[in-house]
Order: sequence, then structure tokens, then C-alpha cells
Amino acid sequence: MKNNFILLSEKLWHKPVLSKLTNKFPEFNWILIETKEDFNYENLKTINPVKIFIPHWSYIIPSEIYNNFDCIVFHMTDLPYGRGGSPLQNLIIRGHKSTKISALKVQKGVDTGDIYLKKDLSLLGTAQEIFNRFSEIIDSMIEKIIVDNITPTPQVGKVVEFKRRKPKQSNLGVLKKLEDVFDYIRMLDAVGYPNAFIETDCFKIEFFNAELESNSNNIIANVRITEK
Repeated sequence: MKNNFILLSEKLWHKPVLSKLTNKFPEFNWILIETKEDFNYENLKTINPVKIFIPHWSYIIPSEIYNNFDCIVFHMTDLPYGRGGSPLQNLIIRGHKSTKISALKVQKGVDTGDIYLKKDLSLLGTAQEIFNRFSEIIDSMIEKIIVDNITPTPQVGKVVEFKRRKPKQSNLGVLKKLEDVFDYIRMLDAVGYPNAFIETDCFKIEFFNAELESNSNNIIANVRITEK
């Protein structure tokens, strides 16, 4: 009888990870869970997974789940730096050009669990490009965790917490530097994220596909204009 492993993610760009893992480990059953309704204790008891790998999940994981199943989440910061929400956006706002992906055990507290391993991640490009690179890296991290049977160790270092950003914080009207405008546009340019915008009394103007024009300080971007 094959061992079961779960990939838990609500993002479309993590589906290729499941395909790669299925090809790498045909001796296991790989199961994708994408909805909060399917991710419940009763369903997990039926599946009885060896491990649950979590590339992206926006909901609190109940204690009855992480206390009974080995849950491993992938967080886009060098923990304990950057515990909390919206890690990509918070990193770019703080001027980071690169980061670490931390694979950690889900335990009580937000991003407080023991660390399995970390890998480097560039923060250049749009949010979607960064998320795609993230997916490629966590595929290799999952492989290493399984093959090497890694035991996690406690986090070490100064704790820095991030706050989850709200859609209203995507407003470009509060910015004063052109480089900040470029970063705001690119860090929100991904499927399912609220694009950077400017509002008038009648319209909302959203920006995406931004590029810095060579030999100038100009930004070229696509625009979507909608009535309020």
C-alpha cells in the first residue's frame, strides 16, 4: 500500500509542483487539496498522510490538524525575520533584493515552528515571476525533506514580525519616489492580488506589467481603468 502525501495550496501556479513530485516519487500517492472545505480533520484522517506540504495557505491551520499530522509550510523569509503576512510585499518595501525560503513545521503561533531547511530566492521581477521561481525551489526542498528525512530544529535569531497588507495599501498616491512606484506595481503583479492603483472621484486606475525605461527615470506600464 502506497504512502500518501498532501500538497496544500490555493494557488494555480503550484499545480506543476504536484506533477513533478508525482514523477519523482511514483511510489507515493500525491494528493492536491485546494479548498478550505476539503482541508478538515475528518478528511485528513481518511487520507492519513505521511506529511502535508503547504506552499501557500491563507487560513489558520487548526491545532487538531497540526498536532496529529506533520504539516510543513514554506515561508518567503529568513525566519525568524519576517514572521507574518504578505512576506513578499513587506520584503520589497523594505528594500530587499533577495530572501530565503524557510520550510518550517506548523506549530502553535504564526511562523514560529522549527526549521527543516532554507533556500535562497531572488526578489527581482514581478510578483508572479517571483512566485513561479518560489514553486520551482520548493519542489527541490520537498524532495530533500523526504529523501534525507530531515529533522527540524528551533529558529535562531531576532524575531521581526510582518503585518498582512490590505488592498487599500496598494494606492500609489501616498508614494513620493519613482523607484517606490515601480516596486509597488511589480510586487502586486500576480494572479489574485490587488494591483497597484490610483483613484480619482470617478475612476480607479490600476497598473501592471511595469518596466523601467532604459536610460531614463520613466516607468512604462499597462493600465486598467474602471468606473467607481
